[in-house]
Amino acid sequence: MIGKTIAVWFSSGAASAVAAKKTIEKYGDNNTILVVNNPVANEHIDNKRFLKDCEKWLNHKIISATNSKYPSNNIVDVFNKAKYMSGVYGAPCTKELKKGARYEFELKNKIDYHVLGFTFDEKKRHDRFIKYERSNLLPILIDEKLTKGHCFDILIEANIKLPEIYKLGFPNANCIGCVKSQSPTYWNLVRDKFPKVFKDRCIQSREIGTKLVKLKGERIYLDELKTTDLGGKIKSFECGIFCDTL
Repeated sequence: MIGKTIAVWFSSGAASAVAAKKTIEKYGDNNTILVVNNPVANEHIDNKRFLKDCEKWLNHKIISATNSKYPSNNIVDVFNKAKYMSGVYGAPCTKELKKGARYEFELKNKIDYHVLGFTFDEKKRHDRFIKYERSNLLPILIDEKLTKGHCFDILIEANIKLPEIYKLGFPNANCIGCVKSQSPTYWNLVRDKFPKVFKDRCIQSREIGTKLVKLKGERIYLDELKTTDLGGKIKSFECGIFCDTL
């Protein structure tokens, strides 16, 4: 491949960081590589430190892409405007702060190929993305059979401190209190580690009328969740162009 422009979408997570590294190593000499981040105000503050550390590791500037309709880059503003938080059609925060931002970016930049942090153990998600969203995706991590665990190891070996959010028990570097999750276990972890965020989501979800949690097969309001309510193991639900709800 020669003379192409490749956009690597850096989510401040381990997988997208390694995907950026592998893309630069494989295609950087003969192509233009853009490493792009969609900044969101509701992510853990340590994500900014991780981004800066990765810039040094990659020896490559990470640029920002935002949606001009939401200069605050804040999911709360998106929910208030949409009067919707999450459901069968995904989450409006992803639609506006990820998809919308990327659409604006692509209007200004001709992109030949995209790279996302789909790992080898997420091949089904990658295949869905190819089928329903875009076919011009380079499966960098899948081709090298790299799982999220492998990505953690690569960063640790490079002396890159993982995002603080992982150490707190969360499976990804998404926003704190990510409305894509329906898990009682996840939301009780949010309640424990970030009580103000939990309270704010309780209030807003009631005002909008969104039942964020699924308990024993039924949707309930977040403020109805008991501290003793548990679900299964918290699954990974990366925030990207393709919006999954779990």
